[in-house]
Amino acid sequence: MSLLEGRVAIVTGGGRGLGRTYAIMLAAHGARVIVNDLGSSAAGVGADQTPAEEVVSTIRAAGGEAEINTSDVADWQGARQMVEQAVDRFGGLDVLINNAGILRDRMIVNMTEDEWDMVVRVHLKGTFAPLHHAANHWRARSKAGDQPDARVINTTSHSALFANIGQANYAAAKGGIASLTQIAARELQRIGVTVNAVAPRAQTRMTEGLRDYTPEQVARRDPEWIAALVCWLASAESREISGRVFAAWGYGYSVIESWQHGPVTDAARDPTDLGPHIEKITRFARANAGIDRDTWLNP
Repeated sequence: MSLLEGRVAIVTGGGRGLGRTYAIMLAAHGARVIVNDLGSSAAGVGADQTPAEEVVSTIRAAGGEAEINTSDVADWQGARQMVEQAVDRFGGLDVLINNAGILRDRMIVNMTEDEWDMVVRVHLKGTFAPLHHAANHWRARSKAGDQPDARVINTTSHSALFANIGQANYAAAKGGIASLTQIAARELQRIGVTVNAVAPRAQTRMTEGLRDYTPEQVARRDPEWIAALVCWLASAESREISGRVFAAWGYGYSVIESWQHGPVTDAARDPTDLGPHIEKITRFARANAGIDRDTWLNP
């Protein structure tokens, strides 16, 4: 039996880049796939169902099963319709991969309200809305005595985890997704749902032109390295793994460890007493992890 035989998956942003690779690999391992893609540009402009149609055609040509969905992931009713389509067309839902996203990079002093709102809407609400409706589907199944063995794989980013400048909107949304992943894992564990996230490093239209890469680095940024991990997380084999964030690319996979308490000092009611104590615990605390200091992520 294939790794994902009999499982039904939704992939948002499945028409291009990572989402395209996820959808095709999921289908190759036996999953039936709803390929969701609004078809907008990397900046979130326009709509075109051609990319999603092409992915569905590729899957079907290889003998797999797939359907197109063009809902806006951040639209409440559209997200519900996407889940309902999976249930109506394939008889259920086992895997939700929240991958859709856009970029509107700008320094904080230059960022517009619209640039902030658009990016946070697509990434953060666009993860929560499908998750909400999928979770309600699984809860209803659990209440009916049909305990799910379901998976949610969200998409966070190194820009959020390691504080990349120029991406305040994107990083804030992706940081929210990392926290949402941990909360959802705790809330949904009782109904048989695991929730994890990946922080991918891949060469896609979202990262084109950001910097020059060597041929070795380009090869290690192929989306298939990330898709392999996502497919395993989507499988029944991963049922003991939940609430985790994974960094992923061709150089390896790493578990990202969450916030931890560092040095501690006594509390005070008088702020004039605090200076030396706060300076001391800050001096002995580890520096915040940053993209420029994480050599494993930047070989």
